[in-house]
Amino acid sequence: MFDKVKNQDHLLGKTNRIVEGTSITGDISTKADFRLDGKLTGNFTSGGKIVIGPTGEVQGDIICKSIDIEGKFSGKLQAEGMLNIKSKAHITGEVIVGKLAVEPGAKFEASCEMRSL
Repeated sequence: MFDKVKNQDHLLGKTNRIVEGTSITGDISTKADFRLDGKLTGNFTSGGKIVIGPTGEVQGDIICKSIDIEGKFSGKLQAEGMLNIKSKAHITGEVIVGKLAVEPGAKFEASCEMRSL
Protein backbone atom coordinates (compact mmCIF):
# COMPACT_ATOMS: atom_id res chain seq x y z
CA MET A 1 0.00 0.00 0.00
CA PHE A 2 2.73 2.50 0.93
CA ASP A 3 4.69 1.65 -2.22
CA LYS A 4 1.85 3.06 -4.36
CA VAL A 5 1.88 6.35 -2.44
CA LYS A 6 5.68 6.52 -2.54
CA ASN A 7 5.72 5.83 -6.28
CA GLN A 8 3.39 8.77 -6.92
CA ASP A 9 5.33 11.17 -4.66
CA HIS A 10 8.18 11.39 -7.16
CA LEU A 11 5.75 12.94 -9.68
CA LEU A 12 5.04 16.00 -7.53
CA GLY A 13 6.45 19.14 -9.11
CA LYS A 14 7.29 17.41 -12.42
CA THR A 15 5.79 18.46 -15.74
CA ASN A 16 5.62 16.57 -19.03
CA ARG A 17 6.02 18.74 -22.11
CA ILE A 18 5.18 18.46 -25.81
CA VAL A 19 6.81 21.30 -27.75
CA GLU A 20 5.57 23.40 -30.66
CA GLY A 21 5.78 21.60 -34.01
CA THR A 22 5.05 18.18 -32.49
CA SER A 23 1.87 16.40 -33.57
CA ILE A 24 0.49 13.36 -31.74
CA THR A 25 -2.38 11.12 -32.76
CA GLY A 26 -3.52 8.90 -29.89
CA ASP A 27 -4.38 9.11 -26.21
CA ILE A 28 -2.19 10.55 -23.45
CA SER A 29 -2.52 9.54 -19.81
CA THR A 30 -0.36 10.85 -16.95
CA LYS A 31 -0.52 11.42 -13.22
CA ALA A 32 1.82 14.43 -13.46
CA ASP A 33 1.25 17.97 -14.75
CA PHE A 34 1.44 18.47 -18.51
CA ARG A 35 2.18 21.35 -20.88
CA LEU A 36 1.17 21.05 -24.53
CA ASP A 37 2.47 23.50 -27.13
CA GLY A 38 2.04 21.04 -30.01
CA LYS A 39 -1.06 19.33 -31.41
CA LEU A 40 -2.92 16.34 -29.96
CA THR A 41 -5.65 14.49 -31.82
CA GLY A 42 -6.96 12.11 -29.18
CA ASN A 43 -8.01 11.96 -25.55
CA PHE A 44 -6.04 13.41 -22.66
CA THR A 45 -6.20 12.27 -19.02
CA SER A 46 -4.12 13.85 -16.25
CA GLY A 47 -4.18 13.55 -12.47
CA GLY A 48 -2.62 17.02 -12.34
CA LYS A 49 -2.80 20.32 -14.14
CA ILE A 50 -2.77 20.69 -17.93
CA VAL A 51 -1.59 23.81 -19.74
CA ILE A 52 -2.42 24.18 -23.42
CA GLY A 53 0.00 26.87 -24.58
CA PRO A 54 -0.67 29.53 -27.22
CA THR A 55 0.44 27.21 -30.05
CA GLY A 56 -1.20 24.16 -28.47
CA GLU A 57 -4.25 22.42 -29.89
CA VAL A 58 -6.35 19.49 -28.67
CA GLN A 59 -9.08 17.74 -30.65
CA GLY A 60 -10.54 15.15 -28.29
CA ASP A 61 -11.71 14.73 -24.70
CA ILE A 62 -9.84 15.89 -21.61
CA ILE A 63 -10.20 14.78 -17.98
CA CYS A 64 -7.95 16.55 -15.48
CA LYS A 65 -7.62 18.19 -12.09
CA SER A 66 -7.29 21.74 -13.48
CA ILE A 67 -6.44 23.36 -16.81
CA ASP A 68 -5.23 26.61 -18.38
CA ILE A 69 -5.98 27.08 -22.08
CA GLU A 70 -4.21 29.66 -24.25
CA GLY A 71 -4.53 27.75 -27.53
CA LYS A 72 -7.34 25.74 -29.11
CA PHE A 73 -9.54 23.00 -27.67
CA SER A 74 -12.37 21.11 -29.33
CA GLY A 75 -14.20 18.27 -27.56
CA LYS A 76 -15.48 17.42 -24.08
CA LEU A 77 -13.56 18.81 -21.10
CA GLN A 78 -13.99 17.70 -17.49
CA ALA A 79 -11.90 19.51 -14.86
CA GLU A 80 -12.35 18.82 -11.17
CA GLY A 81 -11.09 22.29 -10.24
CA MET A 82 -10.39 25.45 -12.22
CA LEU A 83 -10.59 26.08 -15.96
CA ASN A 84 -8.70 29.26 -16.89
CA ILE A 85 -9.43 30.41 -20.43
CA LYS A 86 -6.86 32.97 -21.59
CA SER A 87 -7.63 35.85 -23.98
CA LYS A 88 -6.23 34.12 -27.11
CA ALA A 89 -7.97 30.77 -26.44
CA HIS A 90 -10.65 29.21 -28.66
CA ILE A 91 -12.86 26.59 -26.98
CA THR A 92 -15.61 24.56 -28.70
CA GLY A 93 -17.59 21.61 -27.40
CA GLU A 94 -18.77 20.69 -23.91
CA VAL A 95 -17.25 21.84 -20.62
CA ILE A 96 -17.87 20.49 -17.10
CA VAL A 97 -15.77 22.22 -14.43
CA GLY A 98 -15.63 23.07 -10.75
CA LYS A 99 -14.68 26.73 -11.38
CA LEU A 100 -14.39 28.88 -14.49
CA ALA A 101 -12.44 32.03 -15.39
CA VAL A 102 -12.64 33.55 -18.88
CA GLU A 103 -10.43 36.45 -19.94
CA PRO A 104 -11.87 39.10 -22.30
CA GLY A 105 -11.17 38.27 -25.95
CA ALA A 106 -11.41 34.50 -25.56
CA LYS A 107 -13.68 32.56 -27.94
CA PHE A 108 -15.90 30.30 -25.83
CA GLU A 109 -18.34 28.35 -28.00
CA ALA A 110 -19.25 25.52 -25.65
CA SER A 111 -21.98 24.34 -23.35
CA CYS A 112 -20.81 24.80 -19.77
CA GLU A 113 -21.78 23.17 -16.50
CA MET A 114 -20.19 24.07 -13.19
CA ARG A 115 -20.33 21.38 -10.53
CA SER A 116 -18.21 19.37 -8.18
CA LEU A 117 -16.86 16.30 -9.96
